[in-house]
Amino acid sequence: MVNKVADEPQLLSKKAGCNSHGQDSSYFLGWEEYEKNPFDAVANPAGIIQMGLAENQLSFDLVEDWLERNPDALGLRRGGASVFRDLALFQDYHGLPAFKNALARFMSEQRGYRVAFDPSNIVLTAGATSANEALMFCLADQGDAFLIPTPYYPGFDRDLKWRTGAEIVPVHCTSANGFRVTRAALDDAYRRAQKRRLRVKGVLITNPSNPLGTAVPRADLEMIVDFVAAKGIHLVSDEIYSGTAFSSSESEQGFVSVLEVLAARRPLAADYSALDDRVHVVYSLSKDLGLPGFRVGAIYSSNAAVVSAATKMSSFGLVSSQTQYLLAALLGDKDFTRGYLAENKRRIKERHDQLVDGLKAIGIGCLESDAGLFCWVDMGHLMHSRSFEGEMSLWKKVVFDVGLNISPGSSCHCSEPGWFRVCFANMSAKTLDVAMQRLGAFVEKSKMGAGVGALRRAAGVPARTMSCPLAANMKWALRLTPLSADRKAER
Repeated sequence: MVNKVADEPQLLSKKAGCNSHGQDSSYFLGWEEYEKNPFDAVANPAGIIQMGLAENQLSFDLVEDWLERNPDALGLRRGGASVFRDLALFQDYHGLPAFKNALARFMSEQRGYRVAFDPSNIVLTAGATSANEALMFCLADQGDAFLIPTPYYPGFDRDLKWRTGAEIVPVHCTSANGFRVTRAALDDAYRRAQKRRLRVKGVLITNPSNPLGTAVPRADLEMIVDFVAAKGIHLVSDEIYSGTAFSSSESEQGFVSVLEVLAARRPLAADYSALDDRVHVVYSLSKDLGLPGFRVGAIYSSNAAVVSAATKMSSFGLVSSQTQYLLAALLGDKDFTRGYLAENKRRIKERHDQLVDGLKAIGIGCLESDAGLFCWVDMGHLMHSRSFEGEMSLWKKVVFDVGLNISPGSSCHCSEPGWFRVCFANMSAKTLDVAMQRLGAFVEKSKMGAGVGALRRAAGVPARTMSCPLAANMKWALRLTPLSADRKAER
C-alpha cells in the first residue's frame, strides 16, 4: 500500500516544507494560547489577557466620530454621487494620487513638517510586513545580510528572511546603556558577518523601537548614518510607531526621523546624493491610526531604482481602491489629523503611565520609554535562575498560571534574560487594572514560595495544563537566544 501522507511532501516546494517561518516562536505561541481562552470581563473573567499584541485601540472613537460626520467617504460617494464603479474597476498599482498626496502630508505632519515627503517616492504596500519584505527583495540577494540591533521585533525573522533568503546578524545591545546602539556593537556585528562570509547590505532599525518603546536619540541616528556611509551600505528605518511618540520631559528631543538627519547633512556632505539613495523609510497606518486590518503600508525612498522595483513588487499585495479612497478623505482633513495626533499621543502616554505605575507598585521596573504601545519590563528578579531557561519558566507561569500573555525577551533576541515586552494599548483601563492585580498577586505569592496551585488561585485563574503543541515547541525560544546554536554559528 502506498503511504500517501509520506508521498505528499514530494509534490510540494521546499519552501512549503521548511520550518523557518517563525510561527513556532513563543511570541506567536502565546497568541495561540490566548485565542483558546480569551479574557472577557463578563463572559470569561478568568481567561488570558492579551498583552502580547501591539495594537492601538485607544482612539477608535475619534475615527468613528469622523466617519459619522463624513458618510460620503464610507459610502463611496463624492458630492452625493456614487464613485463605486470607478473604484471597482482596475486601478494602476502606483496607487490613487489623492491618497498618496494625503499620506505624504500626514507623514510630514507627524514630524512637525521638519521633513517634506514627495508622493512620487512613496510605494504603497499591504502593510509594513509587505514593505519590509519588498525592501529586502530590492536590496539583498539570498544569503546577503542585514544588521539589526537587539532586541528586535520577532516578526522580522519571518518578514525579512522567510521568502527572501536574506540573513539577519544581530547587533547586540545591553541594558548597561538602556539598549542603545553603539558604534562598537555595529562594528562587532559587521565583523561577525564577515567571518561567516556574509555580504552585509545594510542596517535596519525600528524608530521608535519595538520592543523598547524608545525613540532613537538624534546622536545615535547620526552615528548609524556615519556607519552606513563609511561601509557603503543601506539603512532601513522602520518608523511605523512615529505617531505614538510622546514627550517624557521638556528636555527630551522626542522622535527624530532619519530623514531629518539626512536633511541636516545636505549642505555639508559631498556624498549626500549617494547616501540619500541608500536610506529608506517604512511606514504604515497600523499603529498610529490603529488600522492594522486595513493593511496600509508604505516604502519611502529617494532611490528611483528601488521605487521602480518595489512598485512592481507591490502588485502582489495592493491596497484596495476602496481603502485608499476612504483614507484619502480622512487624512486629507487637516483639522481631524491635527486633533487626532495630539489626542492619540495624550491617551497613549496616559495608558503607558498607568502600566508603569502599576508595575512599580508591585516592585517591577521597566526601561524608561517615550513611545510605542508597550513597555520593556525587567522581571529578572522573579526568575528561579538568571538564564534563558529561567526566563522561559517564568513566561510559562505568567501565561498559564497568571493568565497574561506577554512576550519574553528571548523571542526578541535579547542577549540578557529576564526582559519582557508588555503591551498596554489594546485593552481598556479596567482590563489593565485586572492584569496588574493578577500580576501583583503572583509577585506576593512568589515571595512566599507558594506552589503553582496557590498562584493560580491568587491570580484568579482556573487550573489549566499546557497544551501539547506548545510544550513540544517550547525549546524553540531557547534556540533563538544568542547563547544557542545561532550564536555559535556567528562565532
